[in-house]
Amino acid sequence: MDDMIGETYPTEIQDLVERHISSGLSGTPGRGTGPHLVPAGVSNRHIHLCREDLDTLFGKGYELQPMKSLYQKNDFAAKETLVVAGPKGAIGKVRILGPLRSYTQVELLVSDGYTLGITLPIRDSGSRAESPAVTLIGPAGSLVVHAGVLAAWRHLHLGQSDAQQLGVQDGDMVQVRTCGERSLTLNNVKIRVGKFIPELHIDVDEANAALVKTGDQLEVVKPF
Repeated sequence: MDDMIGETYPTEIQDLVERHISSGLSGTPGRGTGPHLVPAGVSNRHIHLCREDLDTLFGKGYELQPMKSLYQKNDFAAKETLVVAGPKGAIGKVRILGPLRSYTQVELLVSDGYTLGITLPIRDSGSRAESPAVTLIGPAGSLVVHAGVLAAWRHLHLGQSDAQQLGVQDGDMVQVRTCGERSLTLNNVKIRVGKFIPELHIDVDEANAALVKTGDQLEVVKPF
């Protein structure tokens, strides 16, 4: 599952999810009469940069070069990558995601911590709390990141209408069931409500444990 960030969904999956944007999630929320399915989006390690840090790493005024559009509107995987270095080791070719943000965030896998020699906190994306420091190394410079280095809390993106039909609010916790030979129930999945297409975000470590790949349909369990 190398570098699976933003992997493009098969056309049939894309069409299925887009049909659900206006009609809500599949099944009948609140009545337990059918499955409530969402597609998985498997995320590898990646980096979000602010303007200042992009200038430091690539040169003043540098612009990211989009490589592939991501599932959520306006997001993209850039052609550019960085080296992430820790006290014990380094990981190369870590993908940058765009567009630029107002802050820099380094999202890694828990297993990456063993390579780097750090213990990654599991936090919501956007957390600016102090974290173990890593060094980002680019073609024009390097910098040390002291906050926003994390393993992302598993979360489910929903649009407003989808959340209403499912009977959940931003910040609620649900369970999500996978299927197949190594099926698992993922507890403590946080709901993120906004201008989103429904999509469960889990990382490569979690996906490998359950043999889940991007686009797989998973069942949301409230329980109802």
